[in-house]
Amino acid sequence: MKRFAVLIAAALLMMSCSGDDEVTGSVSSKCAAELYPSFNPKVMDQCMGACIKCDHGTRATCSTSCTLKGAR
Repeated sequence: MKRFAVLIAAALLMMSCSGDDEVTGSVSSKCAAELYPSFNPKVMDQCMGACIKCDHGTRATCSTSCTLKGAR
């Protein structure tokens, strides 16, 4: 019985580490292209707008993300 409990606990631990599906760039890219026909992630206004609208980010997280992507 003890081995069974350890086996179940190990299986649950491994399943929890699998993670969720991440959003790939294709969904965000399509959304950004619909917002800005000539989308440039290096332009802060466009990057912020696309991040907030397409990725459902906040001003703080999008500002950080856009800065890390090189937007000015």
